[in-house]
Amino acid sequence: MSRIGYKEVVLPAGVEVKKDGDKITVKGPKGELTREFSDKISFEIKDNVVKFDRSADDNKTKALHGTSRANFHNMVVGVTEGFKKELELRGVGYRAQMKGKTLVLNVGYSHPVEFESTDEIKLEAPSATSVVVSGISKEKVGDLAARIRLTRAPEPYKGKGIRYVGEYVRRKEGKTGK
Repeated sequence: MSRIGYKEVVLPAGVEVKKDGDKITVKGPKGELTREFSDKISFEIKDNVVKFDRSADDNKTKALHGTSRANFHNMVVGVTEGFKKELELRGVGYRAQMKGKTLVLNVGYSHPVEFESTDEIKLEAPSATSVVVSGISKEKVGDLAARIRLTRAPEPYKGKGIRYVGEYVRRKEGKTGK
């Protein structure tokens, strides 16, 4: 049984929801998001409260029920508050800087690694060792932050690399350990 799927989503003031077949568009103060949902999941809007229901009780539909509700909730949070991921660079000579709308990372390769900022996703480098990825789509913000982290993932011996702020990297002892 999906407990998440049965939770109601309360729409904050200033958020509009439109349904066009299986496509749902959520419009708010920060922007507009559109997503296509399964036809097995139905939803109804009453007094700024959105309820989700499923058509069958098989396992796949139960999983879709909770996932659809969570994706819709993320859309509502995205257009009202937005999402943000913070990364930090650790290592000698590891630097991040903005050149226009491009994030340039110097992380130990023979060439700098570049990432483009788009209309949906905003990249910032508040200091030389930190990067902030923000936007209204949780999926796109998380994906870009993961791709940035993957350019030089933290290694377990010295702890060098790009990591999320607050991420714990388990350290290994190395050859000289007894």
